[in-house]
Amino acid sequence: MSEDVWREGDALVLKRVGEPPLLLRLDRGPIRLGDAGLIDLTSLLGSPPGGSIDWLGTQYRALRPSLSDLFATMTRGAQIITPKDGARILSLASIAPGDRIGEAGSGSGALTIALAFAVGPSGMVLSFDRRAEAMRLAKANVERAGLGPRVRWVEGDVVKSGWPEEHLDAIVLDLPEPWAALAPSYRAVRTGAWMVAYTPTYNQLERTVRTMREIGLDEVQALEVIERALHVGEGGTRPSFDMLGHTGFLSAGRRVD
Repeated sequence: MSEDVWREGDALVLKRVGEPPLLLRLDRGPIRLGDAGLIDLTSLLGSPPGGSIDWLGTQYRALRPSLSDLFATMTRGAQIITPKDGARILSLASIAPGDRIGEAGSGSGALTIALAFAVGPSGMVLSFDRRAEAMRLAKANVERAGLGPRVRWVEGDVVKSGWPEEHLDAIVLDLPEPWAALAPSYRAVRTGAWMVAYTPTYNQLERTVRTMREIGLDEVQALEVIERALHVGEGGTRPSFDMLGHTGFLSAGRRVD
């Protein structure tokens, strides 16, 4: 395995205990950090992640971005697929390093980031969207996360044009009418691959699951992920009054010829 050191163009986060992460691209020379001023990270090049750097009289750690860092620092446009749903999608679709994944509906790029993070540097995400503006935002978020080389962007309607690749390892659909994309997606995935759809309403879920069964997908399932935080204290642990409840339904089926 090659030595893990900082290289020009890497995405990194500056982290200080108790403060949110600051996501940056590692370039030579001064870099503008929002409205806070300039920072020079040149000294990090060639050193391993985890080292410290002083900025404006404060010491930060320079770390590789975690997936939660990337979600926390992305620019949001349309409603994003939340981490609770994104993590379950990765599990349902059985996504692994090196996989080639199709995504229809780039949105703001949150799920694209999760998919690209999961497939690793040897994998590929093929992301479709009909809306040029949405794709520009998603692409900017993915590039800022340092995952640009792992994503291939296609502006178009996958329902009308179909997928330009075959034998994909999984396909994820985040569309208003995902059922319309199931037949072309069935033809594009390899035998044994999963297809997963994200739908906000019961009507969308019902039609999607019905179509999954009609086209012959196996192991069809539907579910919802509910997340509840806990306040943990000495002798005073209790559920939070706030809960991340309904965001969307997930449905999945497997191509087994």
